[in-house]
Parts: sequence; C-alpha cells; structure tokens
Amino acid sequence: MTYRALVFFDLDGTLMNPQSQLDADVRAAVHSLREQNILPIISTGRSPGEIPTIFEQAGINTYVALNGGLVVYNGRPIYEGAIAKATIAKMLAVTESHGDALAYYNGTDFRISRLNDLVKAQYDYVSTPYPPVDPNFYKTNPVQMLLVITVDNDKRYIYPYGDQLTFYRNTPYSLDTVLKGESKQFGINTLIKKMGLTDVPTYAFGDGVNDIPMLETVDHPIAMGNGITAVKDRAEYITAKNTEGGIVQGLRHFNLLP
Repeated sequence: MTYRALVFFDLDGTLMNPQSQLDADVRAAVHSLREQNILPIISTGRSPGEIPTIFEQAGINTYVALNGGLVVYNGRPIYEGAIAKATIAKMLAVTESHGDALAYYNGTDFRISRLNDLVKAQYDYVSTPYPPVDPNFYKTNPVQMLLVITVDNDKRYIYPYGDQLTFYRNTPYSLDTVLKGESKQFGINTLIKKMGLTDVPTYAFGDGVNDIPMLETVDHPIAMGNGITAVKDRAEYITAKNTEGGIVQGLRHFNLLP
C-alpha cells in the first residue's frame, strides 16, 4: 500500500498527557490521519501489553515498541529482539547486590524482580500499575527490553554490559535497556525497509533522550515544547507542549491535518 506520509509518535510526554491518557483532540487527530491515507505509528519505549488502552484508543496497530526491540506492522510482528537469558541473570545479580530492581518486558507482558519503594516511585512517575513480581520470568519467556530500576548506579550496568546492551535513562528512576544496536532509529529503518516504504515522507514527534535516534532518522523531526534541549536542537520544528495542543499544532504546521 502507498501512503501519503508516515508519522511516528513517542508516547510519554508526547502523544500521552501526564496521566498516561490520550486527550480527545489527540485521538481525533490520529484518526484523521488515517482518513487521509497517512499512517500513524507509535514509536515508544513502552510495551503494548503495559498500556493496551492507549493503542486501542488511538486505533494504531503499527508500532516500534520497546525502543526498537519489537516492530509490528498492521498487527503483525516483523522484528522481535531477545536479550540472552545469561545476560539477564548477570544483570539481575547486580540489581540485587545494590538494592535495585529489574523489570522484564515483551510485547504482551511485563514483570518485576522485586517490589520496593524505588520500584513504586518509578511506576508512579509514569502513571502505570506496578508489575507483578516474578524474578524468574525471563527463564521461560522472551525478554525484548529490560528496565533497570536505579537512581545512581548507572555505571554498574553500563560499563560491564555496554558492549552487549544499549541504555537510555528516560526517568529519574530507570534505565531502558535493549540489545546493542537497537533504538527507535533501528526500528523505524527496519519497518521502512521490510515494508517497502522508502519513498514515503516521514515525520516524528518526540521529547526525550530515546527520541534522538528517531528524530535523526526521519525527514521532518518535530520536538515537543516540553522536550529536552538535545531534542529541540535536532528539530525542524518545535511545537507546543503535549499539554497545550502540541500534537495538533505540529500536524497542522506540516499540513497533515485538514
């Protein structure tokens, strides 16, 4: 199928409001894109299984999830990464020795190695329910992303495992962790190549550090007004904050809405 454009949306701080919901104007805008033969695509560090209502409200079934660890086109997975169980076991041991925690994610499920105040602070911060506790989840389930729940022990993970994994600090309490080489850029390029969409114009909205690879990939990078400086520095256009109509404003700026 030939599309007029592809539009990639980050979720937290971008498509979603601070309560991790979609405002009515955002839902209407996303549905309007499809009516104009423009494909809306979620590009997020989140898992669809973590916030299924968001995907349902948006009516979006094409996405780059888990920071490129999972790529789905029209509901069909076209790429699924998997972190080695031996690596996860070593990471888990480090979290236990420092009082941190490790969360396991795939496209449908997520679990946490332990529940403590730091874990609660992380999930309260992103307005998401606490995961069920199951430290052995990774032994019998694929894991496409880890979430290292830590405040200041970044080097304990990045230095020993930086040659195997990529780390993104997206909240004060956690590090998104995927296979080395995976990113939103990797996921977008995988989607475009496998689906034969190389000649379709691309747009992307983002606000955080894991959005930088995405914004450096698309034809038209758009930074949210609430985004970090590094995101704004890479933007063709800086729109309003996500809480002030930034999605609709950005789409209209590029004539993607009627």
